[in-house]
Amino acid sequence: MARKKNITKDNLISWYMEFVLENNHQPKTIFSFAKENNFDEAEFYKFYGSFEAIEASIFSEFFNHTLHILEKSEDYADYDSRNKLLSFYFTFFEILTANRSYVVYALEKAKKDIKKLKTLQSLKTVFTKYIEALNIERIELKQETLEKIQNTSIKETSWVHLMITLKFWLDDTSSSFEKTDIFIEKSINARFDLMDIKPLKSIIDFGKFILKEKVNFN
Repeated sequence: MARKKNITKDNLISWYMEFVLENNHQPKTIFSFAKENNFDEAEFYKFYGSFEAIEASIFSEFFNHTLHILEKSEDYADYDSRNKLLSFYFTFFEILTANRSYVVYALEKAKKDIKKLKTLQSLKTVFTKYIEALNIERIELKQETLEKIQNTSIKETSWVHLMITLKFWLDDTSSSFEKTDIFIEKSINARFDLMDIKPLKSIIDFGKFILKEKVNFN
């Protein structure tokens, strides 16, 4: 049988996911995996150093595919940060649903403490960068250390929220995971409502006015 040529990263991910779902475990060796899929073992190492590296990349590839879909939309670029994040969540979880059997396989052993799962670390890296790029409106503290703390807090709480949503989706038994869709919409809207800085800005501006004018309430 002729050797396959032009092996891609997507090929390896697809073959790996198919193997673990059919066998409920990793391939025994990279050699056997390459032989079964008819490509040279050396081709594997052009993309990954181990099966663990494939596992670590799969969720970030789900993320990349999500962004690719969103960026093809003419409307997405004009959305505010709230609607961009809602669009991201709905699209990302559609992709997870299309690959639910693998996601359940990969996360089953970590359901009790999903935040510590090494498989999700690459996803955390790209997701928190995405949150930072959304430029979610925040209070201008005008103090570098406080600004860094605030930025870190938004990224970390956003990551925790994604993990909570993932856990909810894993446990969701509703048809078409409609409860997850409701959870996404209500939880993200609630987060943005809580972060709405306009009322707080008004209070701060009023306080500055009071201090400046030295209003005497006595």
